[in-house]
Amino acid sequence: MTASVAVPTKSTGRSIAAVLAAFVAVFVLSLGTDQILHVLNVYPPWGQPMWDSGLNALALSYRLVFGVAGGWIAARLAPQNPVKHAIIVGSTGTVLSALAPSAAS
Repeated sequence: MTASVAVPTKSTGRSIAAVLAAFVAVFVLSLGTDQILHVLNVYPPWGQPMWDSGLNALALSYRLVFGVAGGWIAARLAPQNPVKHAIIVGSTGTVLSALAPSAAS
């Protein structure tokens, strides 16, 4: 009886790179948009709470779009199983977003 050992392959590295690229893209797009809206005084200064429901809806709307774009990036760069990569990015991003304080506040 021989034991099989999982050996990382070129495909595994490309899968990890696809997911990381998606996260970087979503992070840069989200924080970049937040910063622009702070500079334009649409959002209150950093560190102050954002109580306006319309502004929170604005932040949610563009972050949803960026999240979908991140899933698309992961799927596009995935060496195989593109939907699986998109689901990994989407579910991980959802959990991290739920646990993290709002970046726009």
